[in-house]
Amino acid sequence: MAQIGDSKKLFEHELGMALGAERKVLATLKKLERNAQREELKQQFHHHLEETEGQIENLEQAMQAVGAEGGHESESANGIAAEGEKLLERVDEELIDAVLLAAAAKTEHVEIAMYEGLITKAEAMGVDDVVALLAENLEQERHTLEEVNQASEKLSKQLATQAA
Repeated sequence: MAQIGDSKKLFEHELGMALGAERKVLATLKKLERNAQREELKQQFHHHLEETEGQIENLEQAMQAVGAEGGHESESANGIAAEGEKLLERVDEELIDAVLLAAAAKTEHVEIAMYEGLITKAEAMGVDDVVALLAENLEQERHTLEEVNQASEKLSKQLATQAA
């Protein structure tokens, strides 16, 4: 891989990694929706899947606006997915949703940090159209994290009651 020699190329590379991450998230959300035990959670994952498709479109537009090409693999997204898959093999069925929600929360935190960093760089570069696209994605990720945290809290209380 070629050396990245300036901040614009770094930004373009990071946009490509964000695109790669969202593509991995999209594939993972399909698995999460399929594996979720509770219908409410299946619906939540499906909704975020639809949002993620829009986020991918926003990233593709952002990349086009700055002349960036392709997507790059995201090691963080791959790692969270692999960690969740390994843990799913070890838990009882009633704990599957808790594992899925934990993986979703980790992913949202990574995505929020990713978009915050990209927005900072895009603002410094003066590409306001790109900032708007990234800010839309960031807001969706923050909202999703709130929903995931609420679902996790509710499920944790249910599981604690069952264990008592």
